[in-house]
Amino acid sequence: MARWCAREGWPVHPLAPAQKTPPANCADCKGHHAPATCPCRNAGRWCHGFHAATTAPGLIDAWWSTQPRFGVGVSCGPAELVVLDIDAHAAQVPERARLLPGIPIGPQVDLAGLATGFDTLALLAALRGEQDPAADETTLRVRTPSGGLHIWYRNPDPATRYRSSTGSSPRTALAWQVDVRSDNGYIVAPGVRTAAGDYVPVSAAREPAPLPAWLAAELKRTGHVPEAVSASRAPSGAPVPMRRSRPATKAAERLLEPLLAEVTACRTVREGASFTEKLNRAAYTAGGLVEGGHLSGADARSLLAETARTARPHQERRNFMVIESALSAGAQRPLHPRGSS
Repeated sequence: MARWCAREGWPVHPLAPAQKTPPANCADCKGHHAPATCPCRNAGRWCHGFHAATTAPGLIDAWWSTQPRFGVGVSCGPAELVVLDIDAHAAQVPERARLLPGIPIGPQVDLAGLATGFDTLALLAALRGEQDPAADETTLRVRTPSGGLHIWYRNPDPATRYRSSTGSSPRTALAWQVDVRSDNGYIVAPGVRTAAGDYVPVSAAREPAPLPAWLAAELKRTGHVPEAVSASRAPSGAPVPMRRSRPATKAAERLLEPLLAEVTACRTVREGASFTEKLNRAAYTAGGLVEGGHLSGADARSLLAETARTARPHQERRNFMVIESALSAGAQRPLHPRGSS
């Protein structure tokens, strides 16, 4: 499967055996540096998950020869993919305003029976007069072990970048219980087997179709295109991306390192470790460093996500929400550490 994905032009990286998350980083990579500065990539190791993804046949053969039970993850951004990840988890349905962010749903709309992302995505399509993507037989669709669905699309305009998001995010979301996997995100490849079950393609389509224009417009409307919203012109309540900044300064690294180490240490204490508080503190500090121009937003998100995953690998969505909220709060107070350059 890894070779097949690479032949399609999709960079791949290992997933831990029988899991849907990357294998653990080496000891030197656990919370000590950003993926962009990691020496493991040049050394041919798989640290930092999707940041290590490759299409190089030799490297792929070496990785999966070392551990044949590795699963396969696809780094969506470099693969020019936009994947809708529909969840079907039992959860409390939120208020109407959060079902389709930015779209008022009046009381005349009967929401009886609405329970999952299948319902919110179908509602979005119906409101736009378009086909429900979950029923789109022209593109690759993959049933997940939990009963969800991955809908794979190809980005027909690589100059337009799409950010990843979760459907539970209070800031950037397409629809409740519908995640978006693109830049800075990965997806489990079709055919992968995990302890929870298999990722099984449905219908005959085995290739991603181009992203429909109406979905591209919805992603732009909901803040998934970074250039689509600027801090000076964003409407009230709209998601505002952090500004671009230079690579991390030494002072920023020194300030973040002990905070990240506290988060990493939580992996040895399953309860009562104040994990959320520690992750919030690290992300809040990172947000200030990003806004102050001492750390890039992409590196901040990646580093925080990798560190959180090390300590709490089975709650990625919750980790994401904590990180995004704290980054946003921290960005309100630009941070300029002593010794910065």
